[in-house]
Amino acid sequence: MGLFDGLLRSGGAGQFDSGSASSNAIELTKRHGQVSLSKQDAATGHLRINLNWRMRTSDIGGPQRESLLRHPFKALKPPEVVGHSMSMVNVDLDLGCLYELTDGTKGVVQPLGGFLGDVNAPPYVKLSGDDRFGSASGETMYVNLDQRESIKRLLVFVYIYDQTPAFDRTQAMVTLYPSNGPRIEIHLDERQPQARSCAVVMIENVKGEILVRREVKFVYGFQGELDRLYGWGLQWGRGYKAKSGR
Repeated sequence: MGLFDGLLRSGGAGQFDSGSASSNAIELTKRHGQVSLSKQDAATGHLRINLNWRMRTSDIGGPQRESLLRHPFKALKPPEVVGHSMSMVNVDLDLGCLYELTDGTKGVVQPLGGFLGDVNAPPYVKLSGDDRFGSASGETMYVNLDQRESIKRLLVFVYIYDQTPAFDRTQAMVTLYPSNGPRIEIHLDERQPQARSCAVVMIENVKGEILVRREVKFVYGFQGELDRLYGWGLQWGRGYKAKSGR
């Protein structure tokens, strides 16, 4: 398994693109990258954040240009395969969150090092577990927005475990499910073959208003580089995952 940064050693909304009425989703894009949870009455309760990814068909051989008369059932095959197939065993994307509370407390919630957080106590962010194979449910994090007055900013990020260049091989998406209103989708569909981490979305308390802002900034390092990019000021060491499952 690879080594990388991971263990801590120190303790008004813009316009946005919306999906179809049937999908009930808002997609944050480069052009319209911000939405206010407060203005849609969704700044309370538990905000669920999900990371899910699927493998690009081209990485398992891609579609073959064969006659549909000879292979009629190939027309029914989906263009992508779910990430927990055998070809995805070595791909491990992890969901994490850098947090800063209004009292100045800073830290990280992530699978590496077992920093899983707490939803009912500081930092009011909880990671449900560690999905190592891109299962259908993905990885999920919860933010307790009933404690929004204690939260200054949260940077949700995704990083690659074991140094697999998965951002170039997968189609990853982070979805936010507020307590009210449509879900919010952020697609990580930019081709960044050498990137190891990506700052996905910033959740920020601005004068009592909870804003969600698309970031999607890829970096070639790990958590320490994201920290420096956003000025968190934590100290980082090197870390492993346990060899067992979750």
